[in-house]
Amino acid sequence: MRVPLAKAGKARKVSLRTAGRRRAASSLPVAISPLPPFMITDFIITRVTALPLETLCRRLIEVATSHKFGVLATHNLREKMEGKGVPFARECRVIEVCNPQQAAAVLSQAIEISTALPCRISVYEEGGRTMLATIKPTALLTLFGVPGAVAAAQEVEDTMVAIMDEACRG
Repeated sequence: MRVPLAKAGKARKVSLRTAGRRRAASSLPVAISPLPPFMITDFIITRVTALPLETLCRRLIEVATSHKFGVLATHNLREKMEGKGVPFARECRVIEVCNPQQAAAVLSQAIEISTALPCRISVYEEGGRTMLATIKPTALLTLFGVPGAVAAAQEVEDTMVAIMDEACRG
């Protein structure tokens, strides 16, 4: 979890709420900074590129389509927020992508998996660079405990990583 610090260089405790009970997380120094170019955490996959945001969005759509992923929607978060009267200065696009064959396979096993679909790739600017980020499909589908869903999620995840890498190369 990334939490902005009140003062640079100071650690702070982060409280987590779990099952209605409060517990304190360990004190760790945390700061907001761009992630390394190929950082993969337990739940998030990120990539960094020098390509401009708009160029990367167009490229991402082209590459996703070439990998047989449909592009369902592109959400411009700044425009959506400002349209609701909420000032939001950051540029951020959320691109929804889906492989229909993989989606049908997991949905036929458990329709509840629809709550985790489609896959989303965020494109935003951070520290003068353009970032891509997505939640790992394996992390999401593991939550459902459905046999075979994790294998399908791994295939989707591998393709999502390939799509993100290829889009960043321009």
